[in-house]
Amino acid sequence: MTDPLPPDAPAPPASFHRRTAANAERLPALREALARWLATLRLSAERREDIVLAGYEAMANSAEHAYPDGQAGPVDVRAEALPGRVTVTVTDYGTWRPPASSNGLRGRGLLLIDTLADHCAQVHRDDGTTVTMTWLIA
Repeated sequence: MTDPLPPDAPAPPASFHRRTAANAERLPALREALARWLATLRLSAERREDIVLAGYEAMANSAEHAYPDGQAGPVDVRAEALPGRVTVTVTDYGTWRPPASSNGLRGRGLLLIDTLADHCAQVHRDDGTTVTMTWLIA
């Protein structure tokens, strides 16, 4: 089910972009900004929640894993609404580190993202990591 816009409402912006420091204190505001943008689109509440949760998990991974010793480098969040799909891309400019061994209580972020998104791709470069998540919209 979608939330229709009134007939005289302006079209929602087709794209979203924000950059902030990749630290835990800044990420909730970034998550909320993404949620506000998604609320302007004709998406079900469940679909919006999936997108926000997966996007926030990718942001949190950047904050936790990309920058050494708690230093907060930048994280870019871009989203685009095109006919039939919404794509969210989270990019950091840190150093990719393979996930550390876990006691089983952590280390499920990428699996969560992969479960929530219809398509997900990760690109690890010398100058950072990009996670691209796509949701198909009927």
